[in-house]
Parts: sequence; structure tokens; C-alpha cells
Amino acid sequence: MYDTRQRAVALLSGFVCHASFALGIAMMIGGLYFGMRPGRGPFHGAAAVAADAVLALQFVVLHSALLSERGNRWLARLVPFGLGRDLATTTYATVASWQLILTFGAWSPIGPVWWQPHGALWAPFTAAYTAAWLLVLKTMSDSGLPVQSGFLGWGSVVRGRAPVFAPFTVRGSFRYVRQPIYLAFSLTLWTAPVWTPDRLLLAISWTLYCLAGPVLKERRYLRHYGSQFQRYRARVPYWVPTLRAFEPGDEIGAPTR
Repeated sequence: MYDTRQRAVALLSGFVCHASFALGIAMMIGGLYFGMRPGRGPFHGAAAVAADAVLALQFVVLHSALLSERGNRWLARLVPFGLGRDLATTTYATVASWQLILTFGAWSPIGPVWWQPHGALWAPFTAAYTAAWLLVLKTMSDSGLPVQSGFLGWGSVVRGRAPVFAPFTVRGSFRYVRQPIYLAFSLTLWTAPVWTPDRLLLAISWTLYCLAGPVLKERRYLRHYGSQFQRYRARVPYWVPTLRAFEPGDEIGAPTR
């Protein structure tokens, strides 16, 4: 189905995707943990606030825009040899990773440090922050790690098959809350130990995105899954987990390509 040239492009795309993904997540973990102070942005004072606000906004705006139909068409143009649609998940994960690299690498620290734990207090705060990131990994796994990490696209092409999205199965964290990835992601913003003004700026802005962004995602799910997703939405809360789990393994159905 794919020739040697296409498979080579897919393999290279996969390498770039996962290298970028690892670097972006590492920079985010370190940036939040140390109160955004590792950033190497050149600005100070009001200019730093403005520049940091732009960095925070570019992530949320582009991250959502690329999931739209127009955004999908734009992503498809980035990959040659007719692989745009098949490598869409890989390209999307790569662009998102570069956005994180840009945000945390070009961030201009505002300071000062408002508060940070000392002595024995470092351990429990670090444990809470670590737990938040482990929850992110768990929720991504529940959602489908091949899609979330970008592996589905390039991995399928290299093996000579078109990417096939698995049915949305209500499992794990999705049995208790409809948007567990966004919830877990927001927890990482608030559990890191060092507090600075710019850390607060990022935590507020990205938490608002985590609350509002999934609304557009759920509209797409309604188009793809119809009444079955409506039934799931009626039973499971949007953002605050319920103690009453949805039926395990209850498949909503496969999306349209």
C-alpha cells in the first residue's frame, strides 16, 4: 500500500515526533517544577508579561485550531507524498511538542519567587507533582496512547497499513469523568512546588483552556458517535469525577475517518 519512500518519510516523522514529544514534556516538567525560572526569554517587566502571555495563548489557540477541519487540512499539507492524512496524528503530536518547547524555552521569568517549600516539605510537594504526571500518563493510556503520542500514524504507514482509529471504549478514568486528560493536565499546573507570578499566569490561563477546550472536542464526538455519545455524556460528568462508574468496556463506536 505504501512504497519505500513513503515508509521512509513515516519513519523519519516518527523519530522527530517522539524526540520532540520527550523534549517538550521534559521542559514542561522542569519549567513548572522550578516556577518557570528555567526559561531563556530575553524580556523583563511589562514586556516579559506580554511575551509570556503570547506564549501561553499560542499553545491553547493552535492546539484547538488544528483539531478543526480546516486545521486538519493545514496539517495534511505539511507532509509530502500523499501522507498528510495518514500521518495526521504524528504531525499533530509533533506540532504540539514544538509548542511546548517554544513556550518553556522562550519563557521570560518574571519573578520573584513567592513561595517554595524548604527542608522536609520538598518531598510531599514533589510527590504530589509526580502523581499528577503519572495521572496524565494513565489518562492518556486510557484514551489510547498510540493516538495521543502520535505513534498511530507513522507506525501504521511503516507497517504498510492505513491508520485505523479504535472504537472509543469507556474504560479506566473515562468511567468517572469525560475529560480526564484535561483534568490531569491541569493538576500538573497547580501541584508543582515553586510559585512565581508567571507560574500563576500560566496555571490560570491553561486551566481555563482545560475547562473550555473540551467543549469543541465533545462537539466532534457528537458528530462521530451520535446518540451513543449522548448517552455517555448524560451519565458521566464533564470535569469533576463521579463516584459511580460508567459500565466498564461499554463501546461507543468507531469514528468516521
